[in-house]
Amino acid sequence: MNDEDLQLAPRTRATDLLAWAADEGLEPVPEDALRAVLTLLELGDGRMHDGYPELSSPVVEQLLYERLYMYVQPEADPEAYGRAVRLLIDHQRATKRLNAKRQERLHAEAEWQGELLCGLLRQPHLVTWPRLYALLLRADGVDTADPAAVRAWLDAFRELSEEERVAAFDSLEALDRVEDDGGWGRTRLLSIGMATDGARMLLENRLMQRSYRNLAGLNALGLPMPSELSGDFDGFEAAVAAEALRLCGEWTVPGLPALLVEEYPDLAPEPGTEEIEAYLSEQEA
Repeated sequence: MNDEDLQLAPRTRATDLLAWAADEGLEPVPEDALRAVLTLLELGDGRMHDGYPELSSPVVEQLLYERLYMYVQPEADPEAYGRAVRLLIDHQRATKRLNAKRQERLHAEAEWQGELLCGLLRQPHLVTWPRLYALLLRADGVDTADPAAVRAWLDAFRELSEEERVAAFDSLEALDRVEDDGGWGRTRLLSIGMATDGARMLLENRLMQRSYRNLAGLNALGLPMPSELSGDFDGFEAAVAAEALRLCGEWTVPGLPALLVEEYPDLAPEPGTEEIEAYLSEQEA
């Protein structure tokens, strides 16, 4: 698989932006939060200029209110995502892509939307399986940088009864308690599975679109298409799926999303169409 041709992974200018912020004496932003923001913006609906996403009110709202909570589970400082957006706004102003009035307005919107994001990250009905298990691993003090430790914890969690697993979910202090919604019952677990599948599918689609744009450029130059796209698309689709899982791990725990899909699907079930339809029929009966 020739990544130079396919270019699935966004190549953000996070390092350049952090260097610029340091030179300007601006408040530092954690690099992982900045990379997540830049990556999702590049995969979003906004425009790019000189390798940087261009911000507008709809783009800021889509990122902070509709996208980030689907993917990220920070170890600390969820406010960092809003600060990362405000840093990008400042850079956009410095490069004369924004006037002062627009900068001020976008700053206010990013601050407000960033506060909303912090609340969204605490809602149990909005988590995905990678986010939920990232919280569980950290709550148990697992070294999430050690793949063997993560796998050992998953093996141990698999041995727990359903009641014990639900008790573990319910004990997470990083998530709010929601009264009268059924708790960690079938409805919420089905919702988590559907949200996980939907978030990953959206990410895969955006990665494909990014790659297609690059391939269109190759075609315009009269260069040959990569072998993965000359006939059988299985290799391309597999590469897209792997990159989506890698990014989801970068934003939660490295390698965790792939483990849940490939080796521990019983711990992170994603319902199929028949199961969803059966559940809906039961609710209507």
